[in-house]
Amino acid sequence: MNVKFWKNKWFKLALVSILYILLFVVWTGNPWLLLGLAVIYDIYISKYMYRFFWAKHKAVKQRSRRYRKTMEWVEAIVFAVVVTTFIRYFLFALYVIPTPSMEKTLLVGDYLWVSKVTYGPSVPNTPVSFPMVHNTMPFSSTKKSYKEWIKWKYHRLRGFGNVERGDVVVFNFPAGDTVALERMNETYYDILRGYQARYGQTAGREKLFSDYTIVTHPVDKRENYVKRCVGIPGDTLHMVDTELLVNGMKFPQIAGQQQDYLVRTDSPLNAAVLDKLEVSVRDRHYDSESGAYLLPLTESNLDEVKSLRNVTDIRPLVETVPHGSVFPHDPAHFAWNRDNYGPIWIPKKGATVRLTPENIALYERIIDLYEDNELETRDGRFFINGIETESYTFKMDYFFMMGDNRHNSADSRYWGFVPEDHIVGKASIIWLSMDEDKKFPGNIRWSRIFRKVR
Repeated sequence: MNVKFWKNKWFKLALVSILYILLFVVWTGNPWLLLGLAVIYDIYISKYMYRFFWAKHKAVKQRSRRYRKTMEWVEAIVFAVVVTTFIRYFLFALYVIPTPSMEKTLLVGDYLWVSKVTYGPSVPNTPVSFPMVHNTMPFSSTKKSYKEWIKWKYHRLRGFGNVERGDVVVFNFPAGDTVALERMNETYYDILRGYQARYGQTAGREKLFSDYTIVTHPVDKRENYVKRCVGIPGDTLHMVDTELLVNGMKFPQIAGQQQDYLVRTDSPLNAAVLDKLEVSVRDRHYDSESGAYLLPLTESNLDEVKSLRNVTDIRPLVETVPHGSVFPHDPAHFAWNRDNYGPIWIPKKGATVRLTPENIALYERIIDLYEDNELETRDGRFFINGIETESYTFKMDYFFMMGDNRHNSADSRYWGFVPEDHIVGKASIIWLSMDEDKKFPGNIRWSRIFRKVR
């Protein structure tokens, strides 16, 4: 009796329908997906698709060995693509650390498991795309892997929680909406500012477009970055001589956090010493004439370097002069640099700010690009979508991200806030780690494998 009950087609229909509704309708919040119940009903009850297609397909497979072998491969590939695409979009993603901006928390060559369900996966903006690649086709650095025939608005599914201060977060690079393909290591906007400073506003842009191949990317196809969230919506952030303050309180010290130090010696440091300190080869900067090193060090490394006999002086590198390279790139109103930055308030959904010529540089990118408005400035007055206004109410939450390697990190201090629709997931586990300075198998960092990211 029990066996018959479990095999009953109506019971199977009810069970699969409930699971489908919970997973695809309730979780995604999309009632249009209820149309999928018709397909489920056909699979278990009416079987029209089986009679008109699958039965014929099955018969041909039985008659033709070549067709059977071909379709076995096709079915396996389709199944693998569907499953991996679902996992990649909704459950987790894999990411490899390309730069030392998060050392020593994350090292170059760390392979991460990025949980999308922690904050809730974001529905892709461009669903029509080549599977299992990011923004370019395989074996190409220019051909886009997606089509923008269909564009979905930002929608995030329910997750287990929200982004919190101290989380290591993977996100789509906010300044990656526009890219100069021949200078991928620099942001388009940094290049543009240089051109405009040299040739003027309009002529600089035209010159840039003639010199390089310029492409644009939607939110979900921008390059992925990984940083630590140091400010959440509504926070006020301030850096004073490299000391980070959030809402007036010191941000907790991160284990392994690095800053640059000028180390003077009376003889060169032994490479084995630097290996022991885990200073990567790319971070070892030495001036033989002055006998000085520029090294990124943690607090524990700093004590070890001080104890070395050939070290004559060591001091932290702290910028004091305002620099226009930092966000919001308006030194006339914001005399900041990477070590003395802010105070800066992080926008929060539903909050309203008064717009002035003095603060518009902070918010113009949010208003114009991230929240899709037409912003114009005329004689110190502001027009949003053609209507004059003195204030703006934010539609999304924003975050402030920084690298743990504070002096070697291109982060929010340089390109600004991270909108909530750019959040990909939380860096959870290091599942593999390989040292770029060593050869296999000595390059495998066994002690880091399956280590939780903190």
